[in-house]
Amino acid sequence: MTREIWKHFDYLLFGCVIILCVFGVVMIQSAAAGNQIVLDLVPRQMIYIGISMGVMLLTAIVDYRNWASLTRYMYIFIVGLLMVVFITARTLFGAARWLEVGTILIQPSELAKVVVILVLANYFARNHDKPHDLKWILRSLILTGGIVVWIILQPSLSVSIVIMVLWFAMLWISGLETKYIIIFAIAGLIVGVIFFLFFMQDYQKLRIVQFIFPDPTARHGNTYNVDQALITIGSGGWFGQGYGHGTQVQLRFLKVRHTDFIFSAMAEEFGFVGTILVTGLLIFVIIRCLRAARLASDRFGALIAVGCAVLIFFQGAVNIGVNLNVIPVTGLTLPFISYGGSSLLSLSLGIGLVESVIARKDIH
Repeated sequence: MTREIWKHFDYLLFGCVIILCVFGVVMIQSAAAGNQIVLDLVPRQMIYIGISMGVMLLTAIVDYRNWASLTRYMYIFIVGLLMVVFITARTLFGAARWLEVGTILIQPSELAKVVVILVLANYFARNHDKPHDLKWILRSLILTGGIVVWIILQPSLSVSIVIMVLWFAMLWISGLETKYIIIFAIAGLIVGVIFFLFFMQDYQKLRIVQFIFPDPTARHGNTYNVDQALITIGSGGWFGQGYGHGTQVQLRFLKVRHTDFIFSAMAEEFGFVGTILVTGLLIFVIIRCLRAARLASDRFGALIAVGCAVLIFFQGAVNIGVNLNVIPVTGLTLPFISYGGSSLLSLSLGIGLVESVIARKDIH
């Protein structure tokens, strides 16, 4: 059995993820720009990569179908973890999203993304032959909402949106009728307006307002950060200023350059061509995930692979969109490249699940 697993293992997908992770360390090193606080994150990210690659390989070895019987316990565990965060976590950067384990900050909402993929994949696979009516839809929404509500309370609107996108994408791929799509579009618009008016935090409202009505004179805050990101991207030109030579990055005009705006730092140092190559690698990862979905031996595996593809696509698209100022600022990182142990671990866990699916494509 083990020999068969490694025979079908997607080495191209695994290799591409490693390249992206290593490139991320290289960019974090440059983004440090002499700042010792950021520079200390480089060896930590390397440790995260080592742990994440180990988790990915171990997850690939385990038969993904074994997770189906554990989804209930995983769901209870992640909800419990999110409740602990809400009750005990101290506020950092305006939100309480992290559990402190020694000097390490763990963000359970990142792990929740993968749990949601597994829970929904199991639900839709088990109920595929049942009528795809409102009851079928609402049960999946309740499952998703049971996790999302605790993430909203942190508050973490961006992760909540990611999980709702995962729910809708997996719902749609499982056979959602067109009439319900129209209903959800109208309902989503109404709920969005109500949430903005009565439930959204002030800083979240400010991000949207500043996006629609930017203040060109701002010298701090989201408007300033996005303006600096656009200047950084523009200064890179076609081929960039060279590694470690980007003026916006090295002189620290670009803020949050190792996480949210690492794409801009990459654009300044490697130019348009460099960003296209890196974006191409991310697209390749998404394509390999979709390939795994197509070759999967059952519906559960196919839905897992689709969920992981949607997660990487949406998170990457939002991060790049923020850097290009086509959507409001969020806290989503660039997959496999931005600094962050929890994000990297959850994405690697997802890739491990995809590898497990493709490795057993001929095993029924």
